[in-house]
Amino acid sequence: MQKFNPAFSGTDVKKYFLKKNLKKDLPSSIVVFLVALPLCLGIALASGAPLFAGLITGIIGGIVVASCSGSQLSVSGPAAGLTVIVLGAITSLGNYQTFLLAVFLAGFFQMILGLIKAGTIGNYFPSSVIEGMLAAIGIILILKQLPHALGVDSDFSGDEGFLQQDHENTFSAITAALGHFSLAAVLISVISVAVLLIWPKLKKLSVVPAPLIVVTIGVVGSLIFAGTNHELRPDQMVKIPVVSGFGEFLGLFSMPDFSALGNKDVYIVALTIAVVASLETLLSIEAIDKIDPIKRVSPTNRELVAQGIGNMTSGMLGGLPLTSVIVRSSANTNAGARTKMSAIFHGIWLLLSLLFIPQVINMIPLSCLAAILLVTGYKLTRISLFKHMYHKGWDQFVPFVVTVVAVIFTDLLKGVAVGMLVSVFYLLRTNMRNPFFYRITNEGDKKHIRIKLAEEVSFLNKAAIQVVLTNIPKETNVIIDGTNARFIDPDVLETIFNYKHNAYTKGIIVTLENIQKHYAVPKLNIKVEEDINKL
Repeated sequence: MQKFNPAFSGTDVKKYFLKKNLKKDLPSSIVVFLVALPLCLGIALASGAPLFAGLITGIIGGIVVASCSGSQLSVSGPAAGLTVIVLGAITSLGNYQTFLLAVFLAGFFQMILGLIKAGTIGNYFPSSVIEGMLAAIGIILILKQLPHALGVDSDFSGDEGFLQQDHENTFSAITAALGHFSLAAVLISVISVAVLLIWPKLKKLSVVPAPLIVVTIGVVGSLIFAGTNHELRPDQMVKIPVVSGFGEFLGLFSMPDFSALGNKDVYIVALTIAVVASLETLLSIEAIDKIDPIKRVSPTNRELVAQGIGNMTSGMLGGLPLTSVIVRSSANTNAGARTKMSAIFHGIWLLLSLLFIPQVINMIPLSCLAAILLVTGYKLTRISLFKHMYHKGWDQFVPFVVTVVAVIFTDLLKGVAVGMLVSVFYLLRTNMRNPFFYRITNEGDKKHIRIKLAEEVSFLNKAAIQVVLTNIPKETNVIIDGTNARFIDPDVLETIFNYKHNAYTKGIIVTLENIQKHYAVPKLNIKVEEDINKL
């Protein structure tokens, strides 16, 4: 049972400010900040929302959600998977303030989901599907960022869907970009990728984060090409709102329209956002735990509460719905983050950049930021992962590959759903084949068959058991042994007792050993749960 704890409590707070952790968290926070910046802006643009809404969502995801979360590596912010829902909701609800009310209510519903422990759903995602989702995200990052690396930015940064809003698809966009690339963008992105791969190997220099060097190269490169035929256009650069003072900054915030509380459409949108955002968050948390070098396990119920607090805050301040995001979280993990201070600092950098250095930020080419995501994608979809899954057997490899293909050609949730179906097929197949063990012995002309049932015999095993019992030859002694069985499904019990009752017609003598007439569903050890919660 998961228990919601304060963000920083007791001795916990000390580890976040240990020098050995901050040495990792501060550089990685800069990497996440650079990755999150264009994604926040791109998703806001694609959602039909103000650019500021994307930034404030990223800030809240970093400072508020990370502070409340139990995950050490997860990074939250506006999610590409919600852009279609958000775009449709803003249009259908009539105005942005009514939509903000739906975001606020979605956060409230998420808190309820966390408190009723709906987060345990995340424990049922098969490992093969999660690994497939991570590999697919890596491939998508490479495919989607190639046009940006070539200087073609017609599609918004952060798009993960196969079909794009600009009427292209993932592959046609690359083909189109190859015919309209920018020489300056290509040079900047190629040099940036080389630096990202080589810089960490230079031990004396690697104290400075490679992405920071890449951004410097990007800014210098854009200045070198300024005034030439290859000058980068404004749409090929980061573009955040420029505020001239704190008063103007405060004027960018919006409040939800609480007078629309009687509008049933608001609740439909809120529930839709809550469910989709929660599923994306749980998938992201499972995925990040997989690639966490320390192999920590994030409390999923607490995460839903944290996401709920974040969405309620976002709705109150004029932001978009947020989730834990795999791309940002993966970049955070690959950059070497140790604790959630990395995510918190990334939110602080977003806020400070908006307030104090927007002109400097707007000098960064999107092509050098695309390079960071290209390298992140490469690390997620390494060849060794495919080899590892292949060696684990077909029941792991097939769902893995199906998930990869499905996510690439649809979107995250649909692709995972397809992978889950294939994984469930293999699970059922395995269960149907392994309900029992049996041994055949001969004593004279008489055959003796002992059927030893497994620990858990579900209704899925009924067909396999029935087939075996039906094919037992005449004049046989059969012992059905339930000594090891903790639970036998009523349907299976009925099959066994009916067989015993009718077997004499074939001259078969059936003996039942340690088989009860009824089995209660095994319960959790409540005392163990209580003892754990006291720790």
